[in-house]
Amino acid sequence: MRKRTMARESALKILYAIDITKDAPDKCINNFWLSQDKTAREIRNYADDIVLGVCNNRDRIDELVSECATNWELGRMAVIDRNILRLGAYELIFMDEIPPKVAINEAIDIAKRYGDKDSGKFVNGVLDKINKDKRKPSE
Repeated sequence: MRKRTMARESALKILYAIDITKDAPDKCINNFWLSQDKTAREIRNYADDIVLGVCNNRDRIDELVSECATNWELGRMAVIDRNILRLGAYELIFMDEIPPKVAINEAIDIAKRYGDKDSGKFVNGVLDKINKDKRKPSE
């Protein structure tokens, strides 16, 4: 598995913990890495950047996801799907160095791995809409 994919999966697990426990991001980040065997520094750094980026921009990200997830309330989404969407939306909107196609495909793959049978389609639809409707033309 590629390092960035591993980092995204780690970030998802941390975001899930934050969402469930309502603990501070730093606490969940520290607890997660304490429970892991040796992990490459670049994987940790990228995962931590995603988690902190999502947390620092959560209102904007949640607004985008809510607007693009037609007929879905954020609070009623499966916790795993909601956090995959946050991760993917963060990469789409705030990480210019990640091509949109990569951000969307990685989120879909993670959704297929961790979500239910329809999660991949759901994540694809919402992130594709964010990409087409909400990204700035220069992005």
